Amino acid sequence: MLHKTAIVAFVFIALLLSWLAGQIVVSEKEITFPVMIKTSTTCQTTATANQSQLIVFTPSKYAAQLLSESLCDDKVVAKQYGSVIGYWGYRTVDSLEFVGKGIADLILAKNNIMDAFRAESTYNYQPVVGFSDYTAFFISSKEKPQITKQYFLDKKIALLDYPTSRSGYILPKQTFKELGINIAQLDITYVGSHNELRALLANGKVDLIASFWRESDSERFSKNYITPIRSNVAGTRWYLKMQHNNTDLLCAVQSHLLSMSKEQSFRYYQDVEPFWNCDSYPVTFKGEF
Repeated sequence: MLHKTAIVAFVFIALLLSWLAGQIVVSEKEITFPVMIKTSTTCQTTATANQSQLIVFTPSKYAAQLLSESLCDDKVVAKQYGSVIGYWGYRTVDSLEFVGKGIADLILAKNNIMDAFRAESTYNYQPVVGFSDYTAFFISSKEKPQITKQYFLDKKIALLDYPTSRSGYILPKQTFKELGINIAQLDITYVGSHNELRALLANGKVDLIASFWRESDSERFSKNYITPIRSNVAGTRWYLKMQHNNTDLLCAVQSHLLSMSKEQSFRYYQDVEPFWNCDSYPVTFKGEF
C-alpha cells in the first residue's frame, strides 16, 4: 500500500514540475497567430481624431484597395470620417452578410440581392452608379447550343454554385424548368466563379456553360457557338447607405467611382453610368437607365 502511494506521489510531483517548467518557458503574453487570409484594408483620412469609419464592400480586392485609398484622400470624406475600411469577399454569402445586416456604407451588389433584402427601404441604400445591362448566354466550344430539352439531356453542363447569379445560375435553371427538364436528369458541375466555368469549358471537362460574354472570350471560344438565354439583364450597381440626406458624400463617392471605372481592364466595368446629377444644386436623382 505504501509502495502504491509513493508511485502516485512521484507521478503527481513530476506533472507539477512539468507544468511549472512550461510556465517558465512560455511567455505570459497572449499568443497571437498570423492572419493567413486578409480580407480588408484600412486607411486614415486627415481627420485622425474622428472615430467614424466609412465601410466599403466589393467582391474585388483590387477595387476595395483602390477605392479606399482614393476616398481617404477626399476632403468631403475627411470632414465626416476618420478612416475608410475596404472589405472584399468573392462568395455571394459575403455580399449577403454586408447587405442583410446593413454593415456596408458603400457596396457593389446586384439589384436582385438588394431587392431580396429590401435594402433600399430598410437601410435606405441608394444606387450611385451602375454598369450597363448585359446578355446571358449558353456557351459551347464545339457547336452552337440549342434551347431544346433533348439537347441538354446528354450534355455536361457547368453552372455557378451561388443562387443569386443570374447568368450563371438563375436564368439557365429557369430555362431548364420552362423546357420541362428535371434538374436531377442533368449532368451539372457547380463551380465558384465565371473564370472556373471558362476553364472547365476550355479544358474539355464540360460541353457548355452559362455565363456572359467577354471580349477576351474570343481568344478561346467562337462567338458562333453562343446562344442567348436572356438579354437586358440588369448589371451590378454601387449603393450608398443614405440614412441622412448626405448629398455631399454621395457626389464625392460618385465622382471617385466614375474615375475608378476608367482604370478597369474589362470594357464592361468601364461602361458605367451615374444615377445622380451632381453638376448643380440641389442634387437630383436621374432615375433608372
